[in-house]
Amino acid sequence: MLRLTWVQPEDLIGHELRQAAQDGREPTAIAARWRAAGGPEAPLHAGASPRPASRACPHWPSAPASVGPRPVPGPERLEAAWLGRAVGCLLGKPVEKLPLDAIRELARSTGNWPLNTYFTARGVPGELLARHPWNRRSAPTSLAENIDGMPEDDDLNYPLLNLLLLQRHGKAFTTTDVAALWLDELPAGRTFTAERVAYRNLLTGLEPPRTARHRNPFREWIGALIRADVHGWTNPGDPAAAAEQAHRDATLTHTANGVYAAMFTAATIAQAATGTHDVHTCLRTGLTVVPPASRLARAVAHAVRLARTHDDFDTVVDELHATHARTHHWVHAVPNTALIAAARGWDTDSNGATAGSVAALLTDGPAALPDRWTAPLKNRLSTSVGDFDGTGFDTPARLTHALIHLETPRP
Repeated sequence: MLRLTWVQPEDLIGHELRQAAQDGREPTAIAARWRAAGGPEAPLHAGASPRPASRACPHWPSAPASVGPRPVPGPERLEAAWLGRAVGCLLGKPVEKLPLDAIRELARSTGNWPLNTYFTARGVPGELLARHPWNRRSAPTSLAENIDGMPEDDDLNYPLLNLLLLQRHGKAFTTTDVAALWLDELPAGRTFTAERVAYRNLLTGLEPPRTARHRNPFREWIGALIRADVHGWTNPGDPAAAAEQAHRDATLTHTANGVYAAMFTAATIAQAATGTHDVHTCLRTGLTVVPPASRLARAVAHAVRLARTHDDFDTVVDELHATHARTHHWVHAVPNTALIAAARGWDTDSNGATAGSVAALLTDGPAALPDRWTAPLKNRLSTSVGDFDGTGFDTPARLTHALIHLETPRP
């Protein structure tokens, strides 16, 4: 990294704080925030501090010790994670965009609440379907009576793209590598919200990270989060590396809490991938890689407290909706990440996918997943990404396992 004395921002802040104090302005509150974020003091004898400033939070998890092998998930557990992601996504697809009360009504009308299998239209009163119609695009392929393998969904397309990304560029990939891969492999019509705006920005000649910032009102929505799983799966026991990879990926399309959501998810999954921690430890680890004062960190901590306090999950969901529904779009990263931490809701297919990924990763393999969830998938995945269309879930699992052993770059 280029070290240019007298102009590095992290050094100028330290010098300015010291000069402001000498001027009698005493910027105590700002100085405290700077130190709490890990900012260095002003260099005493040179124009540059001895080390570059870290982008990490002050309690960023350390890299795993080099002594002894890290616990690495086998292909079977990774296959379970891919399956769990698909199952959760498919469960949520027909009710995406529907309000919470509609989801509950539809499920209860067929005796499927709490949810124990996929949604069905069989037995649902016509009047109820008229008031709360299924998601128009998803209903033909995601109801219990018509599921025939895993239909295409961006929640599976992006993890597949990230397999290609790591195969072609390794773990040292750049955000520009992500952009080039998208232009080569991702049809523009398969992108949504922040991803579509960033794609448009690429086509007009903008480069990352401006692609995330230019005329992009969706920059804190959920899109980067749904791309994070592979970064966690391929860095078992190294949540810092997983979060750093997710950061490079996310900044193509997102800023601030949109990026933090991806980092949180990647770190949580990396911790879960070792198979040696419970979900509570994994969630706590995920929180260590995002700024503790961020809106996302506060929302996740609130969700976890609610889930610990209430045995009735409906109460948890109702409280989270009461907290966030009036101020956030249903695809925004803040409420959706909170619901993932508690269990699921809102952006039903995306949140179901991430929750399913984590839950399945904590099992021993596909055999631990109930047949009522996995059998309808017929071990067949539909996608427009690369050569993956029609493959079984064991194929991306084997590729993911091979990518674990790529060398992780260190700053």
